[in-house]
Amino acid sequence: MLNNKKIVVVLPAYNAALTLEKTYNEIPRDIVDEIVLGDDASKDETVAVAKRLGIKHITRHDNNKGYGGNQKSCYNKALELGADIVIMLHPDYQYTPRLILAMSSIIANNVYPVVLGSRILGNGALNGGMPLYKYVANRFLTLVQNLVIGQKLSEYHTGYRAFSAIVLKNINYMANDDDFIFDNEMLSQIFMKGYEIGEVTCPTKYFEEASSINLRRSIVYGFGVLRVSLQHRLHMWGWIKAEIYN
Repeated sequence: MLNNKKIVVVLPAYNAALTLEKTYNEIPRDIVDEIVLGDDASKDETVAVAKRLGIKHITRHDNNKGYGGNQKSCYNKALELGADIVIMLHPDYQYTPRLILAMSSIIANNVYPVVLGSRILGNGALNGGMPLYKYVANRFLTLVQNLVIGQKLSEYHTGYRAFSAIVLKNINYMANDDDFIFDNEMLSQIFMKGYEIGEVTCPTKYFEEASSINLRRSIVYGFGVLRVSLQHRLHMWGWIKAEIYN
């Protein structure tokens, strides 16, 4: 705990058997109260590794529900466990768990209710091996999103996020897509509710075992990002009433 806030780390996993233990071993157990492993019908030994490591809370899908669908199950379980702060960390070891203390402290001390681990602040993305085309796409999409939504984040596409439970309880994340665009829809919902988002510099690692979507799905994701940004602006203007903001 920090400031009497219960901290739950959620690990949305798909075929993470090779990297789960490295990720788990760097989670600061002196402040983290519970760990939730969300297994999205992995085809490897992810669940067996989780059990061997002693992870007590495992939500397992019989069928693959997608990255967003997995997060929904993880957040539901974290709130069920009475979390005050929820950290979403990929178990593929692309993001360092050593930032959990810093990100949790920002929320526990009421500085920001949401914190993102940004790969773009500093030179972490390219130094960590992010493909150039993904870096350029990230910068372009982030620029468009900031202009359309009216915010100023360094990136919207990181998979390392910390939330106050109050925020999770006050946005309708269950209405979001089950695929990768879920992350962008969540940020749109958070801004629509008037919450502020802080960022910390986060190094990242790209290697063979780290999860990454292919070019085709990246293109689909990019168009989804533009759709969410436009939807956000039109809802703000009152021209449409999008379900995800209810």
